Amino acid sequence: MNFYQEKTAQNITVILADDHEIVRVGLKRFLSIDQSIQIIAEATNGEDAVTLTVLYRPNIVLLDINMPRMDGIRAASEIKKQAPDVKIVMLSAHEDSYHLEKALGAGANGYLSKEIEAKELLPALQAVMRGERVFSRSILQLIQRNSASIDDNSGAAVSLTKREQEILGMVVKGLTSSEIADKLSISPRTVETHRFNLITKFGVKNTAGLVRFAVLNENGS
Repeated sequence: MNFYQEKTAQNITVILADDHEIVRVGLKRFLSIDQSIQIIAEATNGEDAVTLTVLYRPNIVLLDINMPRMDGIRAASEIKKQAPDVKIVMLSAHEDSYHLEKALGAGANGYLSKEIEAKELLPALQAVMRGERVFSRSILQLIQRNSASIDDNSGAAVSLTKREQEILGMVVKGLTSSEIADKLSISPRTVETHRFNLITKFGVKNTAGLVRFAVLNENGS
């Protein structure tokens, strides 16, 4: 467990949680290039990640999944219970629906593959701070494969129109109805209608349910 200086208002404060020192060193070296990023602590296991997050309340926790003492999924869930305003971005070698769904269910705001290029990391953190959900390219491709035909709660396949697939993809990224409307050149009311139809089709209660349905499994793709 390592901790550093106090956070300052103008910075994006980050805690790194990964049991591999080489990963933490690489992340710290790259992120420290940008003066807007401030690494305030490091954790080598899930328990320390939770403790440090509750203590220092960073803007973002970059969280590995496979860690000793408490895995990243459990750590994410605990962080959201104790520090719900903190953003969580999973940075994992796992690129499958099972771990993605577990991470989203635990409250993760994003899921990045460890195969991403270093230059993609900073824009992802900035997007999370704007309230967006972030996914690396391989994870987005997984979501898109799964979203074309998804099983609803009754076990029946739910087919989505091309427009519904477009809107679901943007919802997954965290875009608001107004932002989606601007991108698709349609009215926010039309977006809300599509969003309501998606919620109805999947039998879920809210937008979070839509996101989880988009990544449940690959059997419906």
